[in-house]
Amino acid sequence: PAMTPRKIIIDTDPGQDDAVAILLALASPEDIDVLGITCVAGNVPLDLTVRNARIVCELAGKTDVKIFAGCDRPLGRALVTAEHVHGKTGLDGPVLPEPTMPIAEGHAVDFIIDMLREHAPGTVTLCPLGPLTNIATALQKAPDIANRIAKIVLMGGGYFEGGNITPAAEFNIYVDPQAADIVFKSGAPIVVMPLDVTHKALVTTARNDAFRNIGSAVGIAVAQMTEFFERFDKEKYGSEGAPLHDPCVTAYLIRPDLFKGRHINVEIETESELTMGMTVADWWGVTDRAPNATFMGDLEADGFFTLLTERLARL
Repeated sequence: PAMTPRKIIIDTDPGQDDAVAILLALASPEDIDVLGITCVAGNVPLDLTVRNARIVCELAGKTDVKIFAGCDRPLGRALVTAEHVHGKTGLDGPVLPEPTMPIAEGHAVDFIIDMLREHAPGTVTLCPLGPLTNIATALQKAPDIANRIAKIVLMGGGYFEGGNITPAAEFNIYVDPQAADIVFKSGAPIVVMPLDVTHKALVTTARNDAFRNIGSAVGIAVAQMTEFFERFDKEKYGSEGAPLHDPCVTAYLIRPDLFKGRHINVEIETESELTMGMTVADWWGVTDRAPNATFMGDLEADGFFTLLTERLARL
């Protein structure tokens, strides 16, 4: 384990898989210090992503976490949401109580900027699990933060697996390609968890049973969440279970050895409607464009699910 827990900000649009990523972070205080959770419009509109973040923190019994509302629409495009995957609340599956914990004062973007300026350079990691609108807005508003970021570990994109909202684009990048372009050109160190990896993190029946068998409120809720979006994904991909995308980000912070990838150039398509939001990953090194991201390609799935089940059992 790390000498001191890594300070992170989780930027999110929950989402069942976002919820699991947040729970894994909150269950791992020896590895991860969650400075705050910043919410963005994505899977569902902003008011619901803020509600869902509060529900998840209350489920974990961590009501002191600061939760901020951020940008309610992409930089230059109309908001596209994904209720068809996540249900109308964004967190369909379990029946969880309405949250009562407060929303923190101030805007998510200002919180991101303040944390990066207050902490020593290279000590705060940003963990975006949704569209990159808040992160890009912070970089535009405060260019000085780019070289203070320890890492940006994000879920988004895809190369060999193509896209999941269009043939070429993964949802998070597609929703705000302009924001993604700003982030990938920022010069901050970036680690990408694309569909290439997350489609290997499949919640099989046995893995779902392991969550349920934890027997706690968290374990049962996670089993119900993963079962909910499994119905959509199994039919779509013909796979044995649904991909658990966002927890790959949190798992990487705890066990980077579970992942394999390459440091390559990744460019974001922002012009073509056909391939809008595509992450053009130079996996084979066929251009002379400078590498700007570690693009993950493989995951040790059994180790990932063991870690997830062990940690969630603590909550």
